[in-house]
This record gives sequence, C-alpha cells and structure tokens, in this order.
Amino acid sequence: MRQQRSRPLIVELQAWLREQRAKLSRSNDTAKAINYCLSRWHAFARFLDDGRLCMSNNAAERELRAVAVGRRNWTFAGSDEGGRRAAAIYTLVATKLNDIDPQAWLADVLARLPDHPAKRIHELLPWNWSPKSIAHAA
Repeated sequence: MRQQRSRPLIVELQAWLREQRAKLSRSNDTAKAINYCLSRWHAFARFLDDGRLCMSNNAAERELRAVAVGRRNWTFAGSDEGGRRAAAIYTLVATKLNDIDPQAWLADVLARLPDHPAKRIHELLPWNWSPKSIAHAA
C-alpha cells in the first residue's frame, strides 16, 4: 500500500520542493528549510521501504510531551544525582517495548526491593520482570 499510495505522493513532493527551491535565493529561510528536507530525503522517505517504520512522528511526539511537561518538576530533583535517578526511573516506566503495565511493574519492584538480593537486581528490570507469584510470596 505504501508503494501504491504513498510513493507517488513522495515523488511529487520531492519534485515540487525542488521547483520551489529553484525560485528562491539561497539565503531565503524557506530555501534553507527545503534544503534541510532534501538533504535528508533518504531518511524522510525510508518508511516507503520498511513497513516497521511509522509514516508519521506522532508516537515520538506523544512520548516527548512527557519530557516537556516534566521539565519544570525536574528542576526540583534535589541534586544532579537525584536528577540521574529520576531520569532512570522515567526511562524504565515510560518504555512500551516490554508489554508490561508500568504501574504494576513499579509497585511490585518497590515492594520487592528491600528483600531482593542485589546480585539478582537484573531480574527486576522491565524486560526480565514477571509479577511476583504466590510461589515467591511463600
């Protein structure tokens, strides 16, 4: 579908951008923006050949919104080390690649940490984690 529907539009867009750039002076801000896009054209059009790639950056924009909202709060981390710890927790909680519920993961890990052996801390990382079962509780 990308080849049938999107590729013709992308080819047309590239041609249109080149036409518009030819009408503008090099120092024109619009020409600079067009040059920026055209110089990265391969990356821009990569979604045509790789179905795993999103056709828009909406998912990335949604994830970055949390960064923008939290920026003000992060100034109150207390110290550089507190900021690094907060960043690590945000990263672990925000990951969607592990198919887990971040709230369930965090609650379980916080409850298990006091008694969990440090040498097995890797078991609690989101990509290794499984909820505490009744067998573990005994």
